[in-house]
Amino acid sequence: MTTNIILVIAGLALGTFSGFFYRKYQVDTKNREAIDRSERRLKEAETKAKEILLEAKNASFKIQEEAKQEERAKRSQLEKMSERVAAKEDQLEKKIEATEKLRDELEQRATQVKQLKQEVAEIHQQQKLQLERVAGLSREEAKQILFQKVEEECKAEIVERVKKLEIEEKKIAKEKAKAIIADAIQRYAAEVAVESTATMVPLPSDDMKGRIIGKEGRNINTFEQVTGVDVIVDDTPGSIVISGFDLMRRYIAKITLEKLVADGRIHPGRIEEMYEKVKGEANELIRELGEKAAYETGVVGLPVNLLKLLGRLKFRTSYGQNVLKHSIEVSFLAGALAQEIGADSGICRKAGLLHDIGKAVDHEITGNHAIIGRDILKKFAIADEIIHAVEAHHGDPVPQTIEAAIVEAANIISRSRPGANKDNLDTFIKRMEEMENVVRSFDGVSRVFAVQAGNEVRVIVNPEKVDDLAMLKLAHAIAKKIQTDLKYPGQVKVSVLREVRGEAFAQ
Repeated sequence: MTTNIILVIAGLALGTFSGFFYRKYQVDTKNREAIDRSERRLKEAETKAKEILLEAKNASFKIQEEAKQEERAKRSQLEKMSERVAAKEDQLEKKIEATEKLRDELEQRATQVKQLKQEVAEIHQQQKLQLERVAGLSREEAKQILFQKVEEECKAEIVERVKKLEIEEKKIAKEKAKAIIADAIQRYAAEVAVESTATMVPLPSDDMKGRIIGKEGRNINTFEQVTGVDVIVDDTPGSIVISGFDLMRRYIAKITLEKLVADGRIHPGRIEEMYEKVKGEANELIRELGEKAAYETGVVGLPVNLLKLLGRLKFRTSYGQNVLKHSIEVSFLAGALAQEIGADSGICRKAGLLHDIGKAVDHEITGNHAIIGRDILKKFAIADEIIHAVEAHHGDPVPQTIEAAIVEAANIISRSRPGANKDNLDTFIKRMEEMENVVRSFDGVSRVFAVQAGNEVRVIVNPEKVDDLAMLKLAHAIAKKIQTDLKYPGQVKVSVLREVRGEAFAQ
């Protein structure tokens, strides 16, 4: 039993030692293989490193060689450039030497020319003195005698020539003026509306008339007292009329009444409250109207307070024409005329827009509106040429600049054309008929035509009753008759035409 145990233990021990040595053998074998692989890889890495180092050396040598070649090329270029610069310096030095030489020659020639001029002047003076001694007259005396002789011989011819030139120039100037004015008027073709003294206010129903009148008329009385206008309530369905000469008052009254009607509460307290509210809004409207007028006419840089005065012209009339619309029209016309004749269009437009600015306060300040306008513009530091055009737009004082004359002409054009003033169409037609009837009263007149808005009357006479001399006398007689018996704006041209026709028939 014991022997078996010993044998088992010995077998186990022997197996253990055998496995240990076998395992050690395997580990040693793997270690040797790993070392061999490491040595091979190391050798390969050393070989690759040597190859890379060799390639780097070759690349370095190549770069150095290229750099040396580039350096040699640049050095060669620099040498060539140095040679060219040296050559140019030589050429420049030669040119400077030639220029200095030429300057010396020119100075010598200039000195010679100056000396020659002095010699010629001395010779000329000696000749004049010698001629004066021979003729016994001074130069001025001889010139005066020559001029007098020429004037005596050519006086009649000169006078005739001057008259002919004057007639031709007047004809050309008149044709050009007509063309310029016609073009300016055509370029601004605005409607002309004549302001009346009454404004109609529409109502939603006729029952509203009773509420506007109020108990015992207290509402309408309060409204008239507050607004300063007359309210006319008649049988016209769906409307009432506000009457008053002041456009501003009528406008405020109209808006106040419209707001009261829309609100429905109409009593004295509400009327006063609404009136004050609308009055404040009207002041803002005035400023907006002034800004709009300046924008339409292309006028910039006007102060705010001056724009407010300009807006007030919307509620002013002159001979029935709205002053703001008239001012805008004058601005456009003046600008167009200025462009045609080469004047300052900007000055003409601004002066045309502001020419009636004095009418915004002429009911508050006594005096000529042109002078009032001049003083207003001075307070706002407006340019002097514009101020002069404003004060001279009625010809007093006389315009001293072309722009002032243009503004005066534009104002006359706007005022004088048909429909611009209070005269309505019937009055205008009646005036034309009266003019034609006056001309028809003369003996020998065959037909009469009033044209150019009454600024010209064309008269066709009977050639058997009126000869050429009688035709001229008739023209003067007609002009005198029109001047004595009729009223008209501007001047009236009388054109008398006499036509003689010869007829024959071949049988």
